[in-house]
Amino acid sequence: MKIFVNEVDNLLVESLSGFTAAHHELVTLHLEPNYVARAKKPQNKVVLISGGGSGHEPLHTGFVGHGMLDAACPGYVFTSPTPDQMIAAAEAVECGKGVLFIVKNYAGDVMNFEIAAEMLPFENATVLTSDDVAVENSTYTTGRRGVAGTVIVEKVVGSLAETGADLAACKALGDKVNGRTASMGVALTSCTVPAAGRPTFEIGDSELEMGVGIHGEPGRRREKMRSADEIVADLVNAILEDLKPAGGSEILLMINGFAATPLMQLYMLYNSAARMLEARGLVISRSLVGNYTTALDMAGASVTVCLLDDEIRRHWDSPVHTAALRWGV
Repeated sequence: MKIFVNEVDNLLVESLSGFTAAHHELVTLHLEPNYVARAKKPQNKVVLISGGGSGHEPLHTGFVGHGMLDAACPGYVFTSPTPDQMIAAAEAVECGKGVLFIVKNYAGDVMNFEIAAEMLPFENATVLTSDDVAVENSTYTTGRRGVAGTVIVEKVVGSLAETGADLAACKALGDKVNGRTASMGVALTSCTVPAAGRPTFEIGDSELEMGVGIHGEPGRRREKMRSADEIVADLVNAILEDLKPAGGSEILLMINGFAATPLMQLYMLYNSAARMLEARGLVISRSLVGNYTTALDMAGASVTVCLLDDEIRRHWDSPVHTAALRWGV
């Protein structure tokens, strides 16, 4: 495997240093323990903190900024951040109205965020994201995995927090968005963790992994390559089976790349998914296409559908200014 690297053990800190230098007007980096926070401390609002293993960029550090997160705690590649990171980040950004943790449903993340929450001296709550319909349980989770739908939760709740809403209201909206969001992914290649230096799983040139997780976890099945429309149909059908939307429902459609799939192909997948969803009588009023929740160098993509209502749509549309997501400002 060939990658750009100096020393594997320094890869995360060097990457974070480059990220914060490139976006110094938005974010600042704190080391030992590692966390990224807004360059300007928030005032008089519930603060949102998320985090998880690195390798999923721009999740979560790329979403620190106005309208989304106040801080993010990056662990090592595919490794949960530690409670001391979360405590330090919370103490740095909390401004009198409490902390809302947004946590993807992976055992290590859940455990460490729970430890941090118990040790904080101020009010806090947690939204657990679990949008992946591919599996109910895996080695990494105690239920459904949190994947690309986490971005939608962070954006919508981040908007509400900017209005001065209290902690209970922010948590309630986060739980609602999570319950109205479903995702499923497919991989054409494995990812390669730099420290391991070899693919996480073996997959043939003519095979795909249907329902793969963002760490390379097994999905629903290994199968032969098929046409893009056939692959997307399986993803869309699984999502609709889970959400069971009524005809005429307004939705947000997100096509998320795992990092090694060109935008040309992601937009082709969007075209396929949009045709199928509209044929089911659904109204796509919002969309997002690109690499937002990645898996190192994995080739593949996921489809996410969020059922919109007036509240969710309003907060999705509100201004946001982060390194990875920006509109309305």
